Amino acid sequence: MQDIRLAIFDWDGTLMDSVGRIVACVQGAARDCELAVPAPAQIRQIIGLSLDVAMSRLFPLSSGSGSGSGSGSVFDERQIAALIDRYRHHYLHDATPSPLFAGAGELLHDWQSRGLQLAVATGKSRRGLDRVLDETGLRPLFVASRGADEARSKPDPLMLEQILDELELSPRQAVMIGDSVHDMAMAEAIAMPRIGVTWGVDSRDALSRYGPVAVVDSMAALRGLL
Repeated sequence: MQDIRLAIFDWDGTLMDSVGRIVACVQGAARDCELAVPAPAQIRQIIGLSLDVAMSRLFPLSSGSGSGSGSGSVFDERQIAALIDRYRHHYLHDATPSPLFAGAGELLHDWQSRGLQLAVATGKSRRGLDRVLDETGLRPLFVASRGADEARSKPDPLMLEQILDELELSPRQAVMIGDSVHDMAMAEAIAMPRIGVTWGVDSRDALSRYGPVAVVDSMAALRGLL
């Protein structure tokens, strides 16, 4: 990977140990909206997607919620909006810890100090991403970032294409690093090298189906690849 000039990171489950908090907040939103509460395994499958796509997959449109002239679809859109609103409320107030993974900060500082550019491509909204960048103090390390509300949801590669255009780089000059199959599929779509990490939501076997250059089990192993 000698020609890599840019490392693009997913956030939740890759740099930040926030999966437990996301699960708790989705379940809280479901309870608030008086809907069936999804199991943790179901919620883990949608982590990394934009909130509208994630909620639509977890809570499919109810064909019986209305009749005639599309009244059901209007109800369902409002339901998804209500779920997103309650999810954001819970995320602001939930006490489930969501620290950076051990060694993440050191890895970022090391790579940046050696001249590697860093970026973020995440399922978080811009508002949510800005909040965690400021809370962790990591904002100065990243030269570019994209949230889900600035592009199309993963696995569509638009956010990667936007970052590459901004920095005037080709897909082969960057590497995508993520914990989910959504990250791997997004990078595969534009032939960008990709590295899977196993400490987030998806298994080694699942990540390996997307042809990554490596799948690693520790931050130390990831740090040694570039």
